[in-house]
Amino acid sequence: MPFAEDAVEAPAKAQLEIFLDQHRLMLTACLDGLDEEQARRRLVPSATTLLGLVKHATFVERVWFDEAITCRSRQEIGLESGPEESFALHPGDTVASVQATHLAACAASRGATADLDLDDLVHGNRRGPLPLRWVYLHVLRELAHHCGHTDILREQLLATPAGPVPGEPAGDR
Repeated sequence: MPFAEDAVEAPAKAQLEIFLDQHRLMLTACLDGLDEEQARRRLVPSATTLLGLVKHATFVERVWFDEAITCRSRQEIGLESGPEESFALHPGDTVASVQATHLAACAASRGATADLDLDDLVHGNRRGPLPLRWVYLHVLRELAHHCGHTDILREQLLATPAGPVPGEPAGDR
């Protein structure tokens, strides 16, 4: 994968795609080296987890590069009805399965946009027709936002030694 710094002279679409791909990979890589418990661990009051963030990023890919481009409904695609539900973890969700699903969604997104130009309109979004350029920028903003979350959560997770369970004396472990 090229680095953004190597694409300064590239066309605008290629530049945006490089930035998107870098953020996509950063998100899925937040799970690298973690066990299943770590990936599911809640470190903040909300239900946000590292595994849930990558699941949500998959939802984002499918909303913006399947629903918006193909005009298929979320039900047809097999998506949750809204973004909040996309963070929910199911018993069968594993680091490997969530990463594989995310990478497959990213590949499908690249395929869906391969023949489109930045000024081409996509028609399957509730906002109405939108230029692909706007979609790219919107998704880039979303991915950057969540990459920041993953950085902080991963730092908390890896910097926190397993301590006593709240309410349990430390000697009982």
